[in-house]
Amino acid sequence: MLSRLLRPGRALPAMVMGLGLAMAAARIAEDEAERKRKGPGAYSRAIERSQEFLRRIKDEVGSPGMVVGVSVDGEAVWTEGLGFADIENSMPCAAESVMRVASISKSFTMAALAKLWEEGKLDLDAPVQQYVPEFPVKEFEGEKVTISPRLLISHLSGIRHYEKDIQKVRKKIAKKSSQPESTATEGTKEKSGGAFKAEFSKPEAKCGTKEQDISGTQKDQKDDVEEFYIKEKFETVIDALELFKNDPLVFKPGTQFLYSTHAWTLLSAVVERASGQKFLEYMKQMFKDMGMKDTVAEEHEPIIYNRARFYTFNDKKRLINAPYVDNSCKWAGGGFLSTVNDLLTFGNVLLYSYQASTTSPLPGFLKKDTMSMVWKQVHNTEMSWDKDGKYAMGWGTVEENQECGYCKHQKHYVSHTGGAVGASSVILILPEEENTFHLTKKRTSPPKGIVVAIICNMQGVGLNSTALKIALEFEKDKSICS
Repeated sequence: MLSRLLRPGRALPAMVMGLGLAMAAARIAEDEAERKRKGPGAYSRAIERSQEFLRRIKDEVGSPGMVVGVSVDGEAVWTEGLGFADIENSMPCAAESVMRVASISKSFTMAALAKLWEEGKLDLDAPVQQYVPEFPVKEFEGEKVTISPRLLISHLSGIRHYEKDIQKVRKKIAKKSSQPESTATEGTKEKSGGAFKAEFSKPEAKCGTKEQDISGTQKDQKDDVEEFYIKEKFETVIDALELFKNDPLVFKPGTQFLYSTHAWTLLSAVVERASGQKFLEYMKQMFKDMGMKDTVAEEHEPIIYNRARFYTFNDKKRLINAPYVDNSCKWAGGGFLSTVNDLLTFGNVLLYSYQASTTSPLPGFLKKDTMSMVWKQVHNTEMSWDKDGKYAMGWGTVEENQECGYCKHQKHYVSHTGGAVGASSVILILPEEENTFHLTKKRTSPPKGIVVAIICNMQGVGLNSTALKIALEFEKDKSICS
């Protein structure tokens, strides 16, 4: 723990210099001793319950493999693989299995954007052309409009997703806006001719009931969007802009919400220009700084140890290898590979940043105020995988709420799901409440809270509700141990 915080070449903050390195080290050692005292056995009940949740999902959707990881207060207390990462070669899933994390890539990219903003290299409210002049100034209904990085980050830019027919998308949005909020329970099926109907940004379906695209929204499996299965390789992120840069906007920027992975491709170009580095080079360095040793861009040529195979079902409901795709068109929005161990690390880096204060041993990767901004709900947005929340900046956010006594208590958490060709994923962070964290605990060193990561090599699996169930089980055991 101490070695992670006190990295070579990093300047110590004034607080540590004032208290002395020995005092800071003693506090960290005390926390470490407490974690060892609790140990994995302290969470045996939560692990047993969570194993049951995962087996149910795996059996229901027929996923070949699934990997889960859970950390409590910054320490991994449970990682486990179920099934196979590679069926043909009988390679079992493990914590080291490398899989597509799909749209969790947006959360990675958000950390890079936030860092550049903190350093004064990025203006979130400037016209995007200030950084990427190759992207044309847009008009909507004859009026020139401004698209800023801030609008892109929260899916308010009006840039389309994979569907190319703009009129079709507008009709779907209009139809959705005119309908009252659905009261159907999670997992309700709407059948028509054997296919499932779907609209943009519906709440997450029960695992396996509907095909799920990279945005966490459902789509008809027999009406696959061509760009979801793109095979073309793009040499640069600027080249990838050709897919959509000349298309009309779906709506006036800032007025409506439309989940768009293409918007994040434009953000990758913003990262390049603001940082002065190639996007993948910048991200590689950020992953290294965070300690994410197994997180890489998905490329087909390099040898990537422990890389899983990816699967889907054919029309006869038989398991097959997922079709070949190239993710160079969407590195920032859905193109990275990772492990549950690295996802836990990433979640705790941000949780530490969110909770760090003047009494913390070292500063966070990002400032506390920055993380509060990143995880704050943005007006006029939606969180498709949990209708109780809204989209923030590269994350979905649910705020704490309880309207009636002894009724539903909505816990504050942040998460992001992912759905790619042959893969599904989720990362969920359940922070310890700040008043509890500061007032009732003897040790106040962050991170404090639960991080859950689940990845699997089957597409169309909704995982957010299961991750939340798991997080709440571990929170119960944590309160008992405390």
